[in-house]
Amino acid sequence: MLALLLAYAWRRPRIFLLVAAADATADATSGILKAVIGRDRPPLVYARPAPLVHDPATGAFPSGHAATSFACATVLAATWPRAAPAFFVLAAAIAFSRVYVGVHWPLDVIAGALLGVAIALLLLVAVRWRSSRAPRRD
Repeated sequence: MLALLLAYAWRRPRIFLLVAAADATADATSGILKAVIGRDRPPLVYARPAPLVHDPATGAFPSGHAATSFACATVLAATWPRAAPAFFVLAAAIAFSRVYVGVHWPLDVIAGALLGVAIALLLLVAVRWRSSRAPRRD
């Protein structure tokens, strides 16, 4: 939502497209890794304390919320470097919340955050490489 608002305010729809691509790629990649790794979530290992939210049926590793929030924060930070701390604080709060509510282990969110940042950086490099190879219009 933040990317959509910024893209509209700055009249740069490319921002929204980059954030959406990073989000979708991070979500899909974390989903595939969860299925392959199959790590149990904390409520399946410890009966107490009960999670504060519904316990998802998917694996725990890596955290999809952390992956998508850090992927989006990385793209937004590359677009607006002055606001980078705010974007990453928001992403960290989202990631921490998954541990706090009891549905992820700390390592899950750390791995998700690293995955999200890596995906976003690869996407940004690919976009810059593609735009540098595009023919120039004079």
